[in-house]
Amino acid sequence: MRMALVALFYAAVAFSAQPASAQMAYPPLIPAPADTTPGIPLYPAAAAPSTVGEDWGTIGGHRVVRNVTVPTLTAFLPDPAKATGAAVIVAPGGAFAILAYDHEGTMVAKWLADRGVAAFVLKYRLDPTPHDVAGFTAAMGARMGEVMKRKSANGAPLVFPAEVLAQADGSAALRLVRARAAEWKIDPKRVGFVGFSAGGMTAANVATAPDPLDRPDFVGVIYGASRRPAPADAPPAFFAVAADDPLLGEATVPMFDSWRAAHRPAELHVYERGDHGFGMMHKGLTSDHWIDEFYGWMDMRGLLEPAR
Repeated sequence: MRMALVALFYAAVAFSAQPASAQMAYPPLIPAPADTTPGIPLYPAAAAPSTVGEDWGTIGGHRVVRNVTVPTLTAFLPDPAKATGAAVIVAPGGAFAILAYDHEGTMVAKWLADRGVAAFVLKYRLDPTPHDVAGFTAAMGARMGEVMKRKSANGAPLVFPAEVLAQADGSAALRLVRARAAEWKIDPKRVGFVGFSAGGMTAANVATAPDPLDRPDFVGVIYGASRRPAPADAPPAFFAVAADDPLLGEATVPMFDSWRAAHRPAELHVYERGDHGFGMMHKGLTSDHWIDEFYGWMDMRGLLEPAR
């Protein structure tokens, strides 16, 4: 049982591709990376941008962060010669306790920026966890144990406190990007949101927000989930998941069906393999190509046509 919980925990933080031997302990802490400081604060009147209290580490050479209390955006702007005018906010996943900052964040943003799409990595607020490695590991074991207990009993999904905060941060990020659209040479009517796992839940929550002004113009939900049905004016959606995802594999098709029931544009990709948390981790599987297909979907929808 303990081994299963460890594997599920690392699936939740989007690193299921790592060998089992690497999944037994959280990595040593590292200093907050300079390129994420100070970031763009979402609520400048509330708190100055800060990484104080955050815990950074690496898994498989990719950075992760936890104990985020001051949410920020980090911008990855395209070469003006390539700029399309489209923008995407990127929300990494990690069970609302950690953010897979690189392989579901900066790597996605850089890929998009290289192809003319302005991208912004959202470092949203998380549930607090113990700063020490042993305490954190124990807390996450208990957290994922409760998730799986409810899943096996077909009980109501566990709601983490930070889920509400993450949605608020996602909507604030949309408002910030649209407000500074002219500065960043962005079309304020072509601002999308893509998220992974818990970030995918955040993307879905933002896309179904009660106020249409808080929704993106298009959304990508990558192995995420939604608690709400698609509204009648839901934004166009792109969904992707692996059929062998043990955590959220059953959540994506109902989202697609909800969008279709609302007569809203939607595209669904279910890959044979990929597990949970494939992100930008190339495994030699068809799930490696989700981002190419997301980009192609954007192109098909006319989102990549440069502003005239």
